Amino acid sequence: MSGHSKWSTIKHKKGMADAARSSVFTKLAREITMAAKLGDPNPENNARLRLAILNARKASMPNDNIKRSIDKSQGSGSENYESVRYEGYGPGSVPIIVEAMTDNPRRTAPEIRNLFAKNGGNLGEMGGVAFMFKQLGAIYYPLSAAKSADEMMETIMDAAADDLEITDEGFIVYTKPETFAAVQKSLNDKLGEPEQAGIEWIPNNPVEVDDAQSAALEKLVDALDANDDVQRVFTGAA
Repeated sequence: MSGHSKWSTIKHKKGMADAARSSVFTKLAREITMAAKLGDPNPENNARLRLAILNARKASMPNDNIKRSIDKSQGSGSENYESVRYEGYGPGSVPIIVEAMTDNPRRTAPEIRNLFAKNGGNLGEMGGVAFMFKQLGAIYYPLSAAKSADEMMETIMDAAADDLEITDEGFIVYTKPETFAAVQKSLNDKLGEPEQAGIEWIPNNPVEVDDAQSAALEKLVDALDANDDVQRVFTGAA
């Protein structure tokens, strides 16, 4: 239950069931459509669209689905979604940030509030927990991406990244949000596509939880993830 997805979530996504995969595809398609609609439909000229396509491919979304999502953005009748953020607390007083994309905030807000309430949490006001997190670009590569930690450090320095975290399973490259697109492109040119990439909410002081609180928190996060409008959930759990 890390505050920023890390490798456990990546593994979980790779092994997701067909029903869950369908839900993920729907969310990915929505992001692709909106990225193409708000910018250039050519991913070479649209950093947000490039990232959306990357994450769709990593989730094994078929190329035909990706193309349809881009084409949909150019139609006059395509939906208008807006990005919204919800903040609250889960079991163990763990702060939670929910990023959503919806065509009807008046519908989504009570749905999210109800999910918090039913799963031992409570939805707060905008800005109520965001100050407990920092936003960073996070780019994930497996250990096989470089021959050594020193080589990887040299690569990320050349790409003007800010920091490198080395875990037992891979490298996590951190950047400022405003330099994320440029760093991600530079690393992609040198190392190939990452396992995952995005702007994440990372807790300043992760909250320790016991086993019962962790299980309850996971139940809340799963319930939020199952909502069609929810794109990503970040927790402040250690």
